[in-house]
Amino acid sequence: MRRFPGAVISYEYPLSERVRTLLRLEDLYERVEYFLAKTDPLEHHIALLSLFEILEVSSRADLKSDLLQELERQKQTLESLRGNPEISEAALDSVVWQIDQSSARLFQASGKIGQELRENDWLMSIKQRTNIPGGACEFDLPSYHYWLQQSTEQRRRDLQQWLSPFLSIRDAIAIVLRLLRESGKSSSQVAYQGVYQQMMAGRVAQMLRIRLSREYHCVPEISANKYALNIRFTTQEGVQRPKAADTDVEFELTFCNL
Repeated sequence: MRRFPGAVISYEYPLSERVRTLLRLEDLYERVEYFLAKTDPLEHHIALLSLFEILEVSSRADLKSDLLQELERQKQTLESLRGNPEISEAALDSVVWQIDQSSARLFQASGKIGQELRENDWLMSIKQRTNIPGGACEFDLPSYHYWLQQSTEQRRRDLQQWLSPFLSIRDAIAIVLRLLRESGKSSSQVAYQGVYQQMMAGRVAQMLRIRLSREYHCVPEISANKYALNIRFTTQEGVQRPKAADTDVEFELTFCNL
């Protein structure tokens, strides 16, 4: 198996609903923080829309308890590694400390996630209008238009205040997903004529990661269950409908499981 020259593209595929939710939230946090750091009113509009999406996705009643349980489970797993000569005690202490800090902040976050935003009638009126295509025009929401014309610093302060109740969730998700990604063991594989299949044979995984060279100009379409993993690579040319790849595709496959 040759090494991939140059840049690669990584694709992650969740195999459980919980990981699917965490990946969605991770993507939304990255988006809101990216646009929050910008200066234009339209960029801050996108940041607020992304915050509304975080509010919706994180509304699962069991998300907070799921994260607390997972952090505690990972802490116990890490603690069991103490005394292992192959494990750095300093690195272990650092990760356990991060878990403790994140768990404490998450535990202290009282009530339902994002309840502060739900009780803000002005924000909820904007959220309701943004669900309508073009519904946030200035004639629909003059008070929101006024807010968008405030200084960059004022808008950013407001956005940071509205985001702050979600930060404990963000930090916990970052730790869980980092540990999940680091748990994976990678192997080199070939999809002959663009098709790859592997029987799971009792293998348990929560997420798959596929990495392949940009030179292939193709995209993996993944389906998986407890019995088998199927990957079909398709080529994408412009805006045309994807077509099945007709060449062998070399890629790196990683099974991740906590």
